[in-house]
Amino acid sequence: MSKPTNAALLRWRLVLGKSAASELDQSCGASADDLARDASLDWLYERDGTLGDRDIRTTDRSGDLSDSALSVPTWINDVHRLFPKETIERLERDAVEEFGIHEVVTNKEVLERIEPSETLLRAVLLTKHLMNDEVLALARELVRKVVAKLMEALAKEVRTAFSGARNRRRSRYRSIRNFDPRGTVRANLRYFDRDTRKLFIKDPLFWSRSKRHGEQWQIIIVVDQSGSMVSSVIHAGVTAACLWGLPAVKTHLVAFDTNVIDLTSQVADPVETLMKVQLGGGTDIAKAVLYAESLIENPSRAVVVLITDLFEGGDADALVRSVKRQTSAGVKFVTLAALDDKAEPTYDRDLGQRLVKVGASVGAMTPNQLVGFLKGVLK
Repeated sequence: MSKPTNAALLRWRLVLGKSAASELDQSCGASADDLARDASLDWLYERDGTLGDRDIRTTDRSGDLSDSALSVPTWINDVHRLFPKETIERLERDAVEEFGIHEVVTNKEVLERIEPSETLLRAVLLTKHLMNDEVLALARELVRKVVAKLMEALAKEVRTAFSGARNRRRSRYRSIRNFDPRGTVRANLRYFDRDTRKLFIKDPLFWSRSKRHGEQWQIIIVVDQSGSMVSSVIHAGVTAACLWGLPAVKTHLVAFDTNVIDLTSQVADPVETLMKVQLGGGTDIAKAVLYAESLIENPSRAVVVLITDLFEGGDADALVRSVKRQTSAGVKFVTLAALDDKAEPTYDRDLGQRLVKVGASVGAMTPNQLVGFLKGVLK
C-alpha cells in the first residue's frame, strides 16, 4: 500500500483537528496558514456538543485557541483570508444555523466583510431587532444584495411565463426579447461581404407577442411569518415583487402570525417588505385566510397561495370553512408547506388533508415551480 502524500495527511489533520496534532503535525508538513486554518475550524466546530458522544477527543481550549483569543470579527477575517469562497459560505452558514453565533450578523466589523448569502439573509431577518441603527444599515445592504440575486434568477422565469407567446406577425417595436435571429440573417444575406467574410445587419427583424386581454387575475399570497417559515417568507416576498406590475395580474402580499399585515403597498420593494416582517410569535391561519377572502373581487379569476406549515394556533374549523367557501365559489386555492429552493415540507398533515377534502391543493414548491403553476392556472 502506498504511503499517503503530505497533502492527504494534511487533509486528515484538518478533519481530525487538534486531537491528531502530535501524530500528524510534523509528518504532514503543515504550514503556518494550515495551522491557522485548523485554529479557525477548531474555534467553530469544537462547540459541537455531540463530539463526546461520538468518542471524539476535544482539546483543552488554551493559549492561542481560547475563546478570548479569537473573537467573531477575527475569526471572520481569518476565514476570508484562508479559505475558498464555497468553504467560507459553509463556515458562515454553520456558525449561524448550527451554533447560533448571531454576532456574525449583528457585529458591524463582521457585516463589512461577510459574504452575502441566503443563509445570512435568514439570520438578519431573525436578529434585526438586536441591531443598532448603524449595524441595521449594513444589514439592509446585505439584504439588498441577496434579494437582487434572487430577483434576477426568478424575474426571467416570470417574464417568460407571463409575457405572452410570440406569434407570426412582425413588429416595429424593437425588443431584444422578441428578436428573430434566423429571420434577420436570411433577410440580410445580401449584405454579406465576401472579402471580410462579415454579415452586416441593416434590417433586424422582430416578432410581436400575442397578449391575453380581458379581466385581470388576482393572486393573493398569504405567508406565515413564524420563525420556522423564514425561507418561505423570503421567497414569497421575491415572488410577489416579480409578479407585481404584470398587466394581467393584480398581486397582493399578506403576512401573518396572530395578527395580519397587508404588505401589498411595499411589494415593489422586496427589501422593504422583508425588513418590515416580524418573524416569530403565534399563528392564526384562519384570521389570515378570512382576510384574504375579503380581498377577492372575482372568485373565478382569483388564486390564493397560502404558505404555512398548517400548525394552527387559531380556529382550524373556521379555516376549513373559509377555504371551502372560496373553492366552492371558484377560487383556485393552493397551500404550500414550503416555498424555497429545497421545497422540503414539514406540516400538519391532518389539517392538510381536511383542506384537500374541501378543494384546496396542498404541497411544496420551489419559486420556479410556483410560477409554472400560476402560468397553468392563468391560461
